[in-house]
Amino acid sequence: MKRILIIGAGGVATVAAHKVAKNTDVFGEIMIASRTKSKCDDIVRAIGRPDIKTARVDADNVEELVALMSEFKPDMVMNLALPYQDLTIMEACLRTGCNYLDTANYEPKDEAHFEYSWQWAYRERFEKAGLCAILGCGFDPGVTSIFTAYAAKHHFKEIHYLDIVDCNAGNHHKAFATNFNPEINIREITQKGLYYENGKYIETEPMEIHQPLTYPNIGPRESYLLHHEEIESLVINYPTIKRARFWMTFGQQYLTYLDVIQNIGMSRIDEVEYEAPLADSMVNGQCSMVKVKIVPLQFLKAVLPNPQELGRNYDGETSIGCRIRGIGNDGKEHTYYVYNNCSHQAAYEETGMQGVSYTTGVPACIGARMFALGLWNKPGVHNVEEFDPDPFMDELNKQGLPWHEIHDGDLEL
Repeated sequence: MKRILIIGAGGVATVAAHKVAKNTDVFGEIMIASRTKSKCDDIVRAIGRPDIKTARVDADNVEELVALMSEFKPDMVMNLALPYQDLTIMEACLRTGCNYLDTANYEPKDEAHFEYSWQWAYRERFEKAGLCAILGCGFDPGVTSIFTAYAAKHHFKEIHYLDIVDCNAGNHHKAFATNFNPEINIREITQKGLYYENGKYIETEPMEIHQPLTYPNIGPRESYLLHHEEIESLVINYPTIKRARFWMTFGQQYLTYLDVIQNIGMSRIDEVEYEAPLADSMVNGQCSMVKVKIVPLQFLKAVLPNPQELGRNYDGETSIGCRIRGIGNDGKEHTYYVYNNCSHQAAYEETGMQGVSYTTGVPACIGARMFALGLWNKPGVHNVEEFDPDPFMDELNKQGLPWHEIHDGDLEL
């Protein structure tokens, strides 16, 4: 029975906590910690397990993290906080002898840029400490990488072309909202696109490359090429890949709002200064003014709908998968499409969260389960495709994210 510390209290952490609480055969004591303890308490009440502990911790502060981990002594820390906090949490895990898992790679606060190099730099330290760090165990990254590993293990001698496709065909009935942390979401999709081809990375303008793709049970949706982190590790671990790309769907209304946000400067991540009236400072009809600094994107986050509150009225479904072409075990060229569709309403009925949070939180729980069972546990820092995909694929079917296969179909790409 493994003791688990979940850091974070957003939608993904909520889903993961629900699932961890149900897996009583492998998980013992559970603690949920966040900067706002009351949010952790709300999750515990929703789960209905008053034995789950909660705590306040600033995940930016290594000393606070060390103190909490030293007191609770978890076997594994599930980092479901913000990508900004990956390195502080990893550092605290090393100092306290805790194993580590996350769902997204590190991103510095002052630059809209993400790559695995910062976390891969911890490999030797985790190896020497005899600790396991599992990176990118959400859906994409996460399940999409495991789908690729499964295809390589069972269906292909060589994978040549990999296209990861992510469609959210749901409707939350808001004019504009993001499905996870608005700050992270907008930073991610407004960067330049990036894909891998013939041994090098090719950069594109944001949303420059797009085409309609047909998604199972959904139909055609315009899909846009983005930079996404799992490509970085997959082309290393599967060197036969000639081209790897990531595609995501966006509705026209979303893109129109996003264009306005960028054009008026609300997607900026640098500080801006403005003068605001000082409260209760009126003298002779005039207010004293004070200079205030804000980050426009952080201000925008504060006024946009909370992704955790979208689930109640969310309908439709997501469809995420891998479209692969390569040389099969019979020496002939084959195509393979492996995917999952997830209902927003079914996710909400089970966990109170919408499908995007569900598809990330469930794999995080499964990854922790793989560690608890000793199936995924080797010293060092590892991306999920470096482990055996088979037991994880079995658990997807059991834990609420069943997958489907199409052999030798039209990949459209």
